[in-house]
Amino acid sequence: MARDMGPVLKKCRSLGIEPGFLGIDKKSNRQSKRANRKVSDYAQQLREKQKAKFIYGVLEKPFRNYYNKAERMKGQTGDNLMIMLERRLDNVLFRLGFARTRMEARQIVDHRHVLVNGKIVNIPSYLVSVNDKIEIKETKKDSQHYKDILEVTGGRMVPAWLSQDQENLSGTVIAFPNRSEIDVPVDEMLIVELYSK
Repeated sequence: MARDMGPVLKKCRSLGIEPGFLGIDKKSNRQSKRANRKVSDYAQQLREKQKAKFIYGVLEKPFRNYYNKAERMKGQTGDNLMIMLERRLDNVLFRLGFARTRMEARQIVDHRHVLVNGKIVNIPSYLVSVNDKIEIKETKKDSQHYKDILEVTGGRMVPAWLSQDQENLSGTVIAFPNRSEIDVPVDEMLIVELYSK
């Protein structure tokens, strides 16, 4: 499985992202060397695409597939793209607070700890639908690992489009998210401009 294994804080610094968006508590005191440099339109568009890919942990080919799918859907392409990325199972687990980071959520899904509507799903890119019930497998609910995770994520706000049952480690998708409910610092219109050239 191809993964970006580079230093996370360094990447956050170069893309101008707060590590908090990834669920990481650390702060970087250094400034990016590119901060004061003038950038072209293409460089801005590319940076926005790299931000989205980095935050959601998606590589180029699947990201391009999401874009093509979003283009064929009704509505604005940029909004559709962000909503699709937000509906990924690993992201939903992160949003429900059952993982500290999206990378950890991806690992939890890969290790077959997650049930969607009572069936094991081990595909992090699985797109959830309205009324889907997501829960941690019964045999894993009492493990110390999930108690530690809930200690860290307990104060995290769960988005309005999800409902969470923290005691039972489960959640339900109430509706699809609106773009206004997605608090990711990405300008999706620049991604659309980049791909539509």
